[in-house]
Amino acid sequence: MHTVEPKRRYRTVFLSDTHLGTRGCRSDFLVDFLRRVECERLFLVGDIVDGWRLKKSWYWDAAHDEVIRLILRAARNGTEVIYIPGNHDEVLRDWMGMGMEIAGVRLVNEAVHVAADGRRYLVIHGDQFDGVIRYAKFLAHLGDWAYEWALTANTWFNAVRRRLGYPYWSLSQWLKRQVKEAVKAIDRFEVALAQEARRRGLDGVVCGHIHHAEMRMVQGVVYMNDGDWVESCTALVEHPDGRFELVDWARENRLSFFRSELRGVAAAA
Repeated sequence: MHTVEPKRRYRTVFLSDTHLGTRGCRSDFLVDFLRRVECERLFLVGDIVDGWRLKKSWYWDAAHDEVIRLILRAARNGTEVIYIPGNHDEVLRDWMGMGMEIAGVRLVNEAVHVAADGRRYLVIHGDQFDGVIRYAKFLAHLGDWAYEWALTANTWFNAVRRRLGYPYWSLSQWLKRQVKEAVKAIDRFEVALAQEARRRGLDGVVCGHIHHAEMRMVQGVVYMNDGDWVESCTALVEHPDGRFELVDWARENRLSFFRSELRGVAAAA
């Protein structure tokens, strides 16, 4: 007999870099996550919709629709939903007013989150502290093109893995980690965000932007990056006691997703 798994309940959930509107978005994983969690507060920490990509070519499927529907349903059901735009959905920054709200979703440039234990965290997408984005935007768009290529390769790579009987594995994330300069840039980014939180007298920072899930102490403050939903499929969650945890949804559910993909391949055969 099939049993329904109880929903995971968190005080706060932080999601970023879903990049809805791109073929690289793992909206299937994200839909599964949103259906199986409940929270008092949901932070959308930027690059939720990829305006850069949608300007070039339109891509939007049923799973993308379902992500939006689940977020709006959470807002209607009492979850406080806070949207902090990033650089890929920066158009929202141009016409965002103080305390603006759309369909129960509040838009702000940044926020200070007070955890259950009283500690305070800056919540910000983070592109403001990325030198490439801030000072050489054309390079960022060039990087976006290269990144799209890597994600396309990742899609084909995993299609072959499925047919050979292997579960999902991120080729694009592995490639990024092999580049020493990328590793150095990540470290600089983490230090810059940590210094900003410390300058403001806060206990830590929660961000996204660089697609690198991490939770560690940096120069005496807590640095937390919730990752993304094109490579790592991760979320940052806060438990009722104020304890934070990075949830790797793809890793936790690798076997079930693998079985689902096998059924899909068999049905298409």
